Amino acid sequence: MGILDNIFVQRYDFIMIPLQLLIIFCAFYYLVLSLFGLWRKREEPLVAPSKTFALVVAAHNEEAVIGPLVENLQGLDYPRELYEIFIVADNCTDATAVIAERAGAQVFERYNRQQRGKGFALEWMFEKIFRMERQYDAVVIFDADNLVKPNFLVEMNKKLVAGHQIVQCYLDSKNPFDTWVTGTFSIAFWHTNRLLQLARYNLGLSNILGGTGMCITTSLLRQYGWGATSLTEDMEFSMKALLNGVKTTWAHDAVIYDEKPLTFKQSWNQRKRWAQGHVDIFIRYFPKLVWKGITTGNVCMLDGAMHLFQPMLVMLVTFYLMFNCFDAFQANYTQVFGVLNDVNIWKITSYVQIAQPFLALALDRVDRRAFKWILLYPIFIYSWVPIVFLGFIHRNRRDWSHTAHTRGLSINEVVK
Repeated sequence: MGILDNIFVQRYDFIMIPLQLLIIFCAFYYLVLSLFGLWRKREEPLVAPSKTFALVVAAHNEEAVIGPLVENLQGLDYPRELYEIFIVADNCTDATAVIAERAGAQVFERYNRQQRGKGFALEWMFEKIFRMERQYDAVVIFDADNLVKPNFLVEMNKKLVAGHQIVQCYLDSKNPFDTWVTGTFSIAFWHTNRLLQLARYNLGLSNILGGTGMCITTSLLRQYGWGATSLTEDMEFSMKALLNGVKTTWAHDAVIYDEKPLTFKQSWNQRKRWAQGHVDIFIRYFPKLVWKGITTGNVCMLDGAMHLFQPMLVMLVTFYLMFNCFDAFQANYTQVFGVLNDVNIWKITSYVQIAQPFLALALDRVDRRAFKWILLYPIFIYSWVPIVFLGFIHRNRRDWSHTAHTRGLSINEVVK
């Protein structure tokens, strides 16, 4: 190798060796993290109902699904006098408000074409709840397309009595068998529930809010304010609370059923909005979490930063793989990955894309009909790559897009 070749290698090594080490570290981190979701630690015992709840649903043109949800919430296994149902009919042009009121909810109609989106609607409703004569111990946030397992508030009551201030529930699927898209989308949620959320809970880390099924004490909301009006308001509030030293905990036995998009286009649009919001929150919170986590020794903050780093990791891995398509480029830097042969890489990839979701479904005893979609799961996973790049490019766009919901099922049709 000549002097000129050495100069090229040194120049590329300056970038490529740290990049390879970063990818290895992140892959190893999530591999180890997932192992802690293979079991469940002992839960706190159930306690007598005592906490009061304001159940809040922000709904935009949800006449097809709002009725079954309100009826479902009316029949939870929790003293009815200890909770109230509030529906925010947000910029609705259909019969959402009428149907919700007939079903027994308290309905508040909001019209604001400038501040559109769930985050703004929730902030508007929280301010009203704070000024009400009756005060509640916590608010619980649902989406209009949800259905809720009857023991939900019993589990939330248990977590609040134990001293937790933010709780995220298990996000199940209302329609996993409708199409291959709902099937693979559901697998992604089941996988996250078991091998990421439960794993973090088992390790004592902070969980990530999932947009619905979120329980937050009103005292915490009053102290820090909601202030989460980005495209991913759930992640924004998670990181805001974590930065202030407040962890989110996990309630594996409190379950809600969420309607998954029926078509790939709907799925693409929804995930692109999530990716835009994720990148936005990464830019605003990642440096703060890393700095405060290092200076205070708070591992939860560093784990939260790792979660925010995911879109950047996807793009870095993609760039690395693209560069390695050129043999001439490969010869110009040190291959740290050279210790992994093709067989080992295949084993690791198979575990992440096939074995991990299979384990998640088996451990949580998901309906066996869902297992057939695992073979298509890699298609769903790889489709995230262009979505993440688009999310990065459009990260400054705040246009809110509504996902239409049509599966007006009852809780008895979903939980059999």
